[in-house]
Amino acid sequence: MCGIAGRILQAPGKVGRDLVELMDAQEHRGADSTGFAIYGIPIDEGYILRGMGFNKVNLDKDMAEFHAILKEHDSDFLEEPKFIQDDNAHYCTRMVIKDPKDLSRWVMDIDNISDRFEVQSCGRSLEIVKDIGSSEEVAQKHGVRDMIGTHGLGHARLATESSVLPNASHPFWARPFSDVAIVHNGQITDYYTWRDKLMRQGYRFLTYNDSELIAIWISDQMKQGLTMQQALEKSISSIDGVFTYMIAQPNGIGFAKDRFAMKPLVTIQENGELAAATEEQAVRRVISEEADVINYDGPSMMKIWGVGNKKVAA
Repeated sequence: MCGIAGRILQAPGKVGRDLVELMDAQEHRGADSTGFAIYGIPIDEGYILRGMGFNKVNLDKDMAEFHAILKEHDSDFLEEPKFIQDDNAHYCTRMVIKDPKDLSRWVMDIDNISDRFEVQSCGRSLEIVKDIGSSEEVAQKHGVRDMIGTHGLGHARLATESSVLPNASHPFWARPFSDVAIVHNGQITDYYTWRDKLMRQGYRFLTYNDSELIAIWISDQMKQGLTMQQALEKSISSIDGVFTYMIAQPNGIGFAKDRFAMKPLVTIQENGELAAATEEQAVRRVISEEADVINYDGPSMMKIWGVGNKKVAA
């Protein structure tokens, strides 16, 4: 029942505002939590991190421990961390860090404190913002409408398989690969089989949300040499379940649907821009009525859209 969305602009602009509109139109599909993955203008040095601590009483202690791990990996803050809090127990933060000596090893070590503080995205351009509540509530709290970028993803969640917790929300970062995010509508029936296989390869999962699996699975396939298109195609026959998911990288957004085509996706393209969502009434929020809608309603469908003049390897 969840709702997903994607947006691509010709040039950097208010992609955050458009994603909020896309998700506000689909709030009825799930208001347990809402999330956004925004691809902004890439930074030349360092990584942008978005994170969440689960007890704001321990914020100072969490940050001291986090900073110590940074220093162990020859990294440090490039900007003073910014914190977002409300009446909930958890807190959220945005920070920019110097490149760790080995990103994968740093992610492995920082995940050792994920029961207290969790890094939810890491990238030159990617920022994942997610929280409990509706799209408007999350947007107001985190300033999503003012976020500038070229493309991004959105998700409205109805929790069915895991807890209603802010860190179980979508989008998911494909840890430890930078700048990869995913949103998903559906259910993965061989989740535990694939989770066990990937964990034996050294990957770590921070939730029991089956969507987290897809992000890591696709990135692992690309690490092994597959292109995004090949990985998307392989997922259709390799992963069991009913699903439509969208995966984003700095150069584009791709999607894939299962062999039963149970979960919808519609898109509109106009003047080099794209809006995609679970429902047509959502994409009409951001692109004019005159543009033609494409309904990807067939089984085993997949496609990749590039951003601007960036090419996605086929």
